[in-house]
Amino acid sequence: MTLTISSSFDAGNIRVVSQDGDRVDLEIVKDHESDFYQWFYFRVAGAAGREVTLRITNCGASAYPHGWPDYRACMSLDREDWVRVSETSYADGVLTVRLTPPQDVVWIAYFAPYSMERHHDLVSTIAGLPGVRYRSLGKTLDGQDMDCLTIGEGPLHVWLYARQHPGESMAEWWMEGALDKLTDEDDPVARVLRKECTFRVVPNMNPDGSRRGHLRTNAAGANLNREWHAPTAERSPEVLCVRNAMDETGVDFAMDIHGDEAIPANFLAGFEGIPSHTDRQQKLFELFGETLERLSPDFQREQGYELPAPGQANMSMSTTQLAERYGCVSMTLEMPFKDNFNLPDEVYGWSPQRSKYLAHACLDALHAIVPDLKAKAKAEPREKVEA
Repeated sequence: MTLTISSSFDAGNIRVVSQDGDRVDLEIVKDHESDFYQWFYFRVAGAAGREVTLRITNCGASAYPHGWPDYRACMSLDREDWVRVSETSYADGVLTVRLTPPQDVVWIAYFAPYSMERHHDLVSTIAGLPGVRYRSLGKTLDGQDMDCLTIGEGPLHVWLYARQHPGESMAEWWMEGALDKLTDEDDPVARVLRKECTFRVVPNMNPDGSRRGHLRTNAAGANLNREWHAPTAERSPEVLCVRNAMDETGVDFAMDIHGDEAIPANFLAGFEGIPSHTDRQQKLFELFGETLERLSPDFQREQGYELPAPGQANMSMSTTQLAERYGCVSMTLEMPFKDNFNLPDEVYGWSPQRSKYLAHACLDALHAIVPDLKAKAKAEPREKVEA
C-alpha cells in the first residue's frame, strides 16, 4: 500500500514536497497573510508496520527555530491519546521524524491538537451546567462566535482567556481543566471562588486561526496579542469584542494562556514596565507566582522572558494593556511545546493532561490570594473604562 499524507481537516497544516516510497519531504504552510509558521498537523495512512521517514524541510526559517532542538513530535492512533515520537531529530533546518506506524492511519502534530469540534463540545457541555451563563461576545472575520462563559457571583471580576495564538493548543487544554474545576460543585476551592469571584472565560480567542491551522494569527494575518492597544473590527474583531466586554465589567485579575516553543518550562510573564506600574500590583503578581510554585512541581520562576525597563512595556499586548487600563493584576502563563525539563515525561512530554492539572493549581493559587485581591480592590477602586 502506498503511503499518503493529508491535512485537509480542522487545524491541519502540511504540504508534501516530494515522496520516495516511505520517505517524504514536507513543508509547513505559512499563516494566511503572514510569514509566521511552525504549527503542523497531518495524517499518515497506508504504512502499517513499515519504517517511515518524514522530513519537514523548512523548519530553519520558521517563526521560532530555537524551538526545534530537543523537541519530539506528537503521534496519536485515535486523536485522543498523544505520545512523543522518540526518533525525532533536528539538524540543518530539517526536522526528521522516524516511526513505524502500528496501524494504517496515524496522526502527527506539533502538539496535541484542540479542534474546533472539541471546542464546541466543551462550550456546549459547560454552558449546560447549573450556574453557568453563555454569551457570544461577537463574530470573527470567518463568522465564528466568540464564546464566553460566565461562572460565579462574586464581586471580584476575573477574566481567563486563551489561544490568542491558535497553534498553542495546550492553552485550550488548560482551559478545559480550568472549566472542569470551576464547575465542580463538590470542589471546596471552586465553591469559594464562585462565591468571591465572577469568572468570564473565553476558551478560544482565535477560532479562525485554530480552524485554519495557523500558528499565530487570525484570518487577516493579525497577531492578536499585538492588537490590544487599538483593535479594529476590520483587522482584530476578536480583541475588540473581548476588550469591550472587559470595559463593561472591569477587571481585577486576568490570565492570558499561551505556549512557548523554545523554553522547556512553565512560567509567568507580567506587566513590568507599564506607565502606571504600582508596588501593590507587582506584589500581588509575585505572590501568585510564589504560591503557584509551592502548589505545583510543574511550575517554576527561574526561567522566563527578559523584563522590560520602567516605562518600556509593549502596550499592544493584553497583559500589559489590561494592567494599565484597569489597574488589575494580569499575567501571561506560558507552557512548553517540549516538556518541563525539571520534571520530564519520556512518553508524553508536556501534555494535555498536565496542562489541565496546571490549570487546577492556578485556580488553587488564585484562591490563596483572593483576600489580598479583595483588599487591593477596596483600597484602589477603579471606574469602569468607557468602551
